Amino acid sequence: MLRQKRSRSSVSIVGPGRLGTALALSLRRARWRVDSLVVRGKRGPSSRVARLARQVGARIADLGKTPPCADVVWITAPDDAIAEVTARLASNGDWRRKIVFHSSGALTSDVLAPLGERGASVASVHPGMTFVSKSVPSMSGVPFGVEGDARAVRLAKQIIADMGGTTITIHKKNKILYHAFDTFASPLLIGLMATLEQVGIAAGIPKSRIPTMAGPLLRRTLENYLEHGAASAHSGALVRGDAVTIKRHLEALKATPHARRAYVALARVIVRKLPVTNRKALEKELR
Repeated sequence: MLRQKRSRSSVSIVGPGRLGTALALSLRRARWRVDSLVVRGKRGPSSRVARLARQVGARIADLGKTPPCADVVWITAPDDAIAEVTARLASNGDWRRKIVFHSSGALTSDVLAPLGERGASVASVHPGMTFVSKSVPSMSGVPFGVEGDARAVRLAKQIIADMGGTTITIHKKNKILYHAFDTFASPLLIGLMATLEQVGIAAGIPKSRIPTMAGPLLRRTLENYLEHGAASAHSGALVRGDAVTIKRHLEALKATPHARRAYVALARVIVRKLPVTNRKALEKELR
């Protein structure tokens, strides 16, 4: 009976960008029916949205013209558009017994209050994954941060499990820190990679060769961290307490001041939070 209930449920995705595309494909693979892709723009659906609609067997609808008839409405619009989308949805249709999610990592389910007041059960359901133009990730193995109404959270957990993901409950008061955590794991990590490129170019390494030169070191470092934790994955001059080498690094990095500031900030974290030798001498160099 549970399997039949799942097969009858349907989902409308509002604002199907990169995140919405990944969710639609994962939902389809998990045998959830994607009823509609709801577009917000005045120009109508893009070729990408039209292609996605064909892939998942969904119709395309315009926001505000016809209220979504699906059991679940999943808003995947950017954070700064969610309140407006919510208000437009709440102005039309019967929302009793419907469930509404949004996928913002920073906003809580409170932003969906206008739909809750119309009878919907609401939750924030955020996948801890990066979405870029050149790849569409599967939701299998992806952790989702979830908070909201009990009924909406129950269904969110079911959908996430069907897609192969996992759920972590996030308290509203901690939502923005949860998002900062994810920001360290991806966007700021890419910022570090951009800094690595800057230093590599300054060292005379051709930009085209930087990924292949840094790749083995990056992969092994990440694997060591994931398997053993930060303290055991830490290596190099800082862990050895080699203050002379750190001083020489800082002198050379004066030619790339942004990179030098990043180096100092990260090195201070290491010296304060991880086991190192010769801590006082390192702290002196990093002042």
